[in-house]
Amino acid sequence: MTRDTSADLTYLSGFGNEFASEALTGALPVGQNSPQKAPYGLYAELLSGTAFTMPRSELRRTWLYRIRPSALHPRFERLERQPLAGPLAPGNPNRLRWNPQPIPDAPTDFIEGWRPMVANAEASSPAGVSIYLYTANRCMDRVFFDADGELLLVPQQGRLRIATELGVLQVEPQQIAVIPRGMKFRVELLDGQARGYIAENHGAPLRLPDLGPIGSNGLANPRDFLTPVAHYEDRQAPVQLVQKFLGEHWACELQHSPLDVVAWHGSNVPYLYDLRRFNTLGTVSFDHPDPSIFTVLTSPSSVQGLANLDFVIFPPRWMVAENTFRPPWFHRNLMNEFMGLIDGAYDAKAEGFLPGGASLHGVMSAHGPDAETCDKAIAAQLAPHKIEQTMAFMFETSQVLRPSQQALDSAQLQTDYDRCWASLPSTFNANRR
Repeated sequence: MTRDTSADLTYLSGFGNEFASEALTGALPVGQNSPQKAPYGLYAELLSGTAFTMPRSELRRTWLYRIRPSALHPRFERLERQPLAGPLAPGNPNRLRWNPQPIPDAPTDFIEGWRPMVANAEASSPAGVSIYLYTANRCMDRVFFDADGELLLVPQQGRLRIATELGVLQVEPQQIAVIPRGMKFRVELLDGQARGYIAENHGAPLRLPDLGPIGSNGLANPRDFLTPVAHYEDRQAPVQLVQKFLGEHWACELQHSPLDVVAWHGSNVPYLYDLRRFNTLGTVSFDHPDPSIFTVLTSPSSVQGLANLDFVIFPPRWMVAENTFRPPWFHRNLMNEFMGLIDGAYDAKAEGFLPGGASLHGVMSAHGPDAETCDKAIAAQLAPHKIEQTMAFMFETSQVLRPSQQALDSAQLQTDYDRCWASLPSTFNANRR
């Protein structure tokens, strides 16, 4: 029997709070987490996303009440077909940009379609991030979990139905989904094929950034984050369970669906956010603000203010600053920036940066608007105008991102990326202020 609540979502009113859902009335125990006899003959199981002894405000853990415990599985065996992997390429200080990856011709499900792009840590590291592009053209008929990190999914093409242990998320381009480390899920394609981006976060779980001087409102509002309601599969049939462990795929065969959680409560939950609900802030006087005002989610490091991973977006917004060079300024940065484009055009690039494409600007790499954008910005009449029909984003991290050898060997790598700045003229004139 399958109880399908796939269209049901509930509001995730904040991070670090407790949430609860049950697919059968009374399935959640009252007053304790692990009773001697759980309701409906269910098994109690704890999924911990942080250490037991973390401060209460940092704890991520969820109690699951399921038909069969996760411990009921045979030995995992290393799969013959492994994800594209291999050592990272030697360090490369160059600015890099890629065209979109084509949808594969061969049948490819979600986990087969990961292409490693850049990383700054091994899968075994307690911090850092690995970034992938994904392409797929068939639904998964197996279930997967990632033991190496939390997953931030950014679809660019095609809707995904993500059936997780806690319920179902349906995510489309201009929305994101976050899947906790170790949570089992299956991805079905609602449009036949799909393409997008993945950040695998090996560090502290993502959360909302502090607002500081902004005040109590703005950026991503907690009430707009959604988490699924309980949804379970009571299905007895062979199914492959795959886990990503230290960068490799291992699998075992179960005789039942592992997505059999009837009720749950806790703070370690999958969630969805619509980027179009982001409350964008900007200057109403002069100068282009720092991109940190566009941060949706952050994974902090041990150094206050220095992120393990920031997820930043560049959505539609009004530009009204006076006497100001309005595109992002030329800059060199301690942080490392991996950018993607979901829709439309990015306001700092006139051409070459396409939806589904990507770019990498590493630590202290000099970058900024291309020559055509720069010329237009200097000559522009500064009337208020709105940047529309666009959604770009950035995965930003404090550790150096190294490209994979596959990314450097890819046919999509633009070997002439530096040329977009080559025609920048010298306009210096010592006799004219």
